[in-house]
Amino acid sequence: MLTNLSDSQKWLLLGILAFGGWLIYLLAPVLTPFMISALLAYLGDPLVDRLEAHKFSRTLGVVVVFFVMSLIGLILLLVMIPMMEKQISVLIVKIPQAIDNFQQTVLPRIAQFAGFETPTLDTSAFKRAIMGNWESLSGAMGGVFGKLTTSGLKVMNWLAFLVLIPVVTFYLLRDWDLLVARIHDLLPRRFEPTITKLAKECDGVLAEFFRGQLSVMIALAIIYTIGLMIVGLDVAFLIGMLSGLVSFVPYLGFIVGIVVASIAAMMQYHDFIHVAYVAIVFGVGQALEGMVLSPMLVGDRIGLHPVAVIFAVLACYSHYPLLP
Repeated sequence: MLTNLSDSQKWLLLGILAFGGWLIYLLAPVLTPFMISALLAYLGDPLVDRLEAHKFSRTLGVVVVFFVMSLIGLILLLVMIPMMEKQISVLIVKIPQAIDNFQQTVLPRIAQFAGFETPTLDTSAFKRAIMGNWESLSGAMGGVFGKLTTSGLKVMNWLAFLVLIPVVTFYLLRDWDLLVARIHDLLPRRFEPTITKLAKECDGVLAEFFRGQLSVMIALAIIYTIGLMIVGLDVAFLIGMLSGLVSFVPYLGFIVGIVVASIAAMMQYHDFIHVAYVAIVFGVGQALEGMVLSPMLVGDRIGLHPVAVIFAVLACYSHYPLLP
């Protein structure tokens, strides 16, 4: 398509793109809630279209989908976050107990098996360092929240963003098809077939990735959490949610989950039978992901090799190490 443009047109297009990127950079703080709303509307539009196919009006379908999305958001804020905070506190409290158990039980067995004398370790400094860092982190977080509460302007900005996101999401969902049609009408007729074809292909891949992978992550989080609860881990919810959330990178959720859950099982039960139970839970989860969840919910339409996904995630993290 670009080969048909003259040199002046190419330079004009390059200038427009550069100006657009610069403008987006300047408006990034303001654009954030709109980008979040656009992503939510993009994810929810197929559900609204399905409701329309079942004789729902567009507005009623948007209301139903918007209510479900809002309910999920409230559950995340009011239920899941306090539960995760509680389990993190439980985990931190158990760390000194696990260190004592390692020194008194596990280390002598290792020494006996290897045939050397049990070393004497001073773990008090290590435990004080862990608890001190945890208290420092809690104090720092409290200071951050205290500073935010004393800054009325920042609080008002955050509240405005929180109110703006659902409002913009609702209107984008209601008028999504109309907006797409208007953008289509603005395309130059000369390039419209090519742009439309590329846009449909990109939409197919993105839709498959976002909606399918999100479904896989949620399903794995539920499977891991229920399985670890059956095993009896005190921090089952925390580890299950963590494993599900990082499973967007192939095998990363499985590796992180089984390592952390095995350590937690040793800290809690001081035996290897529960570690075996943890391995069974994650083995079943991994088998379901490979044989059922990914083929059904994602399929092979994305066309990205797992190594490419891992490289992209690590490259992004190394460039933006402070991203949440």
